[in-house]
Amino acid sequence: MHGLDAKGILIESLRIPQQKYFKIFVLVFLIFLNFRFETPLHSNEALLETPQKSTKQSFVSKALNISGDAVVTIETERKVLSSSEGMFPPGILNDPYFERFFGLRGLRVPRSRIEKGQGSGVIFSEEGLVLTNAHVVEKTDQLIVGLSDGRRVLGSVVGEDSLTDLAVIKLKSKGPWPTAKLGDSNNLKVGDWAIAVGNPFGLENTVTLGIISNLNRDVAQLGISDKRIDLIQTDAAINPGNSGGPLLNSDGEVIGINTLVRSGPGAGLGFAIPINRARKIAKDLITNGRAKHPMIGVTLASNIKQKNNFLSQTENGAIIKYLMPNGPAEKGGLKVNDLIIAINNEKIFTPSDVVQKINKNNIQSNLKIKILRENIELLKIIKPIDIYDLQL
Repeated sequence: MHGLDAKGILIESLRIPQQKYFKIFVLVFLIFLNFRFETPLHSNEALLETPQKSTKQSFVSKALNISGDAVVTIETERKVLSSSEGMFPPGILNDPYFERFFGLRGLRVPRSRIEKGQGSGVIFSEEGLVLTNAHVVEKTDQLIVGLSDGRRVLGSVVGEDSLTDLAVIKLKSKGPWPTAKLGDSNNLKVGDWAIAVGNPFGLENTVTLGIISNLNRDVAQLGISDKRIDLIQTDAAINPGNSGGPLLNSDGEVIGINTLVRSGPGAGLGFAIPINRARKIAKDLITNGRAKHPMIGVTLASNIKQKNNFLSQTENGAIIKYLMPNGPAEKGGLKVNDLIIAINNEKIFTPSDVVQKINKNNIQSNLKIKILRENIELLKIIKPIDIYDLQL
């Protein structure tokens, strides 16, 4: 039509010798006509165009591809008996003659009930070994482990350690099993990415993202006195049911085992057991059925010096507040109010440093403990013992 006729006229005019500026004008005019009469793409047609598929993958997705399949759901069942049940043989309270003889008519017969629980875990061995929390499997009668591929397998507890809240489960079936890659928690830095994976509230394969907020958080600061662990603190959401699941780094390596979440004031803080500690405890549980915990029998506190302005200042070291009678520390010559300033030639700054050094020490190896007593430095040789042996 008109656009094509105009193009023909202008092209024909190029064959006639013209001035240089006229030719340039003609070329520009032709380009304008091409754009002017080109069929436009309407907005509704543009919406129907298939978008280009993005091939970019986040580091979280890559991390889950490495270890996500090894995260499992742990379903537990335990029989809970009332305190009165067990006093008589089973069914005897239902016997009318027994009831009439002892005048127990109208006595309500106690009933047992099945209590169900749920947690998470991670397969760390091709032999079907699962790492989880001790409180997840405590006093359980039956374990069912659910895998990400839909399989449900019976499991048995290999060993559990209440002091570190860790347990190992063995899957009662043949593999192959997906396994997670264990990392090195000693390389963690505050601010590193943290990916919590688990099954909170029964919702499988739930992933939350945060950062490492603190390292070596003493459980005593959380009001927990019956555990011997320093925890990784993270703001990645850890909810009920996440217990026992892995905390991953950005490379998909397991750096911790999720264990608890702070509720109430300060809610939103999650805590995980460092994987290096968990690895050592798991090895003890697999080998011996129980973990070994070196101890010397002391209660420690930070050394506080009061200033004149009533502000407190923490001095280096850990002060001994209590000695267990006939414990290794008392037998080795330590006294109340001694200030521990070094163990095995490594400086001590806080009570948690003392616990860490003792935990790293072999039970068969002596500890070289340097103390400050009345401004005099002394060296004491203490041989720790297993805390379970002491309880016996």
